[in-house]
Amino acid sequence: MDLNLKSMAERWPSAIVARNEVDRFTGGVISPRSLANLDSLGLGPEGAFRIGRKVAYPVAAFIDWLEGRASLRRAA
Repeated sequence: MDLNLKSMAERWPSAIVARNEVDRFTGGVISPRSLANLDSLGLGPEGAFRIGRKVAYPVAAFIDWLEGRASLRRAA
Protein backbone atom coordinates (compact mmCIF):
# COMPACT_ATOMS: atom_id res chain seq x y z
CA MET A 1 0.00 0.00 0.00
CA ASP A 2 1.31 3.43 -0.96
CA LEU A 3 0.85 6.46 1.27
CA ASN A 4 -0.50 9.34 -0.85
CA LEU A 5 -1.06 12.42 1.25
CA LYS A 6 -1.17 14.71 -1.79
CA SER A 7 -4.85 13.80 -2.21
CA MET A 8 -5.52 15.92 0.90
CA ALA A 9 -4.14 18.96 -0.91
CA GLU A 10 -6.45 18.35 -3.87
CA ARG A 11 -9.50 18.59 -1.58
CA TRP A 12 -8.26 21.65 0.36
CA PRO A 13 -9.83 24.91 -0.91
CA SER A 14 -6.74 27.09 -0.46
CA ALA A 15 -3.04 27.24 -1.30
CA ILE A 16 -2.24 27.67 2.41
CA VAL A 17 -3.12 25.90 5.66
CA ALA A 18 -3.50 28.05 8.75
CA ARG A 19 -1.98 26.44 11.83
CA ASN A 20 -5.33 26.53 13.61
CA GLU A 21 -6.81 24.48 10.71
CA VAL A 22 -4.21 21.68 10.56
CA ASP A 23 -6.38 19.37 12.64
CA ARG A 24 -9.18 19.76 10.07
CA PHE A 25 -6.72 19.39 7.18
CA THR A 26 -5.27 16.16 8.60
CA GLY A 27 -8.45 14.69 10.02
CA GLY A 28 -7.26 15.28 13.56
CA VAL A 29 -3.88 13.56 13.18
CA ILE A 30 -1.91 16.73 14.02
CA SER A 31 -3.13 19.35 16.47
CA PRO A 32 -2.34 23.06 16.12
CA ARG A 33 -0.69 23.04 19.54
CA SER A 34 1.59 20.12 18.66
CA LEU A 35 2.56 21.87 15.44
CA ALA A 36 3.32 25.08 17.33
CA ASN A 37 5.61 23.11 19.64
CA LEU A 38 7.36 21.48 16.69
CA ASP A 39 7.78 24.88 15.02
CA SER A 40 9.39 26.27 18.17
CA LEU A 41 11.89 23.40 18.08
CA GLY A 42 12.65 24.04 14.41
CA LEU A 43 11.00 20.75 13.42
CA GLY A 44 7.88 22.13 11.72
CA PRO A 45 7.16 22.51 8.01
CA GLU A 46 9.37 24.75 5.90
CA GLY A 47 7.97 28.02 4.61
CA ALA A 48 5.84 28.94 7.62
CA PHE A 49 4.78 32.56 7.57
CA ARG A 50 2.82 34.89 9.80
CA ILE A 51 -0.02 37.22 8.89
CA GLY A 52 -0.91 39.24 11.95
CA ARG A 53 -1.26 36.73 14.76
CA LYS A 54 -1.89 33.74 12.50
CA VAL A 55 0.75 31.29 11.28
CA ALA A 56 0.23 29.50 7.98
CA TYR A 57 2.04 27.03 5.72
CA PRO A 58 2.03 26.54 1.97
CA VAL A 59 -0.01 23.38 1.31
CA ALA A 60 2.75 21.76 -0.76
CA ALA A 61 5.35 22.33 1.98
CA PHE A 62 2.96 21.03 4.63
CA ILE A 63 2.27 17.86 2.62
CA ASP A 64 6.02 17.31 2.08
CA TRP A 65 6.56 17.68 5.83
CA LEU A 66 3.75 15.23 6.62
CA GLU A 67 5.14 12.69 4.16
CA GLY A 68 8.55 13.00 5.78
CA ARG A 69 7.06 12.19 9.19
CA ALA A 70 4.61 9.48 8.11
CA SER A 71 5.19 5.75 8.02
CA LEU A 72 2.93 2.83 7.21
CA ARG A 73 2.32 0.31 9.95
CA ARG A 74 1.91 -3.31 9.05
CA ALA A 75 -0.90 -5.34 10.54
CA ALA A 76 0.21 -7.99 13.00
